[in-house]
Amino acid sequence: MDLFSARSELTPIPVDDGELAMLLQLPLAASTAAVMAQLIADTPWRSEIVTVYGKQHLQPRLTAAYGAAPYTYSGLTIHPLPWTPMLLSIKEAVETASSHRFNSVLLNYYRDQRDSMGMHSDDERELGRNPVVASLSFGATRTFVLRHKLTKQTIKLDLPDGCLLLMQGALQHHWQHGINKLTKTVGARLNLTFRSINLQDGNGMQK
Repeated sequence: MDLFSARSELTPIPVDDGELAMLLQLPLAASTAAVMAQLIADTPWRSEIVTVYGKQHLQPRLTAAYGAAPYTYSGLTIHPLPWTPMLLSIKEAVETASSHRFNSVLLNYYRDQRDSMGMHSDDERELGRNPVVASLSFGATRTFVLRHKLTKQTIKLDLPDGCLLLMQGALQHHWQHGINKLTKTVGARLNLTFRSINLQDGNGMQK
């Protein structure tokens, strides 16, 4: 399934202590709405319980994982499913645009404004010292919040339908990121976060 066309350039976003870039629209041969609808319909979504500061919580979103190795975060280990033809095609497009290779993807389904992602860093050992993380968004625009761990500087980026955000360099060492709940009504958002897991270690990625 060849959904995506050739490479487009990412635009760097100035940031201290890391590297950040965005492509506002990953080229698609099919509409983003059609791709999103198929992914939502075909994915076996899970509602997971995670442990945060010793307390168990139901994740405020639905998730699914595909790729090479299990991953662990917040006391939860999830075993990924085999790649689907659509996800492999999307992965190839993301790799072409980013010039990086990935072996795992985590899908996060934000059903409405009540779903969110807590502040965190993708800094697990299995991702290596300076991991490259590519985040592809479909659906409703949500605000991606980055907060510097030391200076507390905050950067807010709107992530529109079809955009690709690339995080790399030392960014995960110095910054946390997340998606806040909203009071206003918004529609569904689907996020695909691509990473490369060190298969020798065998488990671990966050998001």
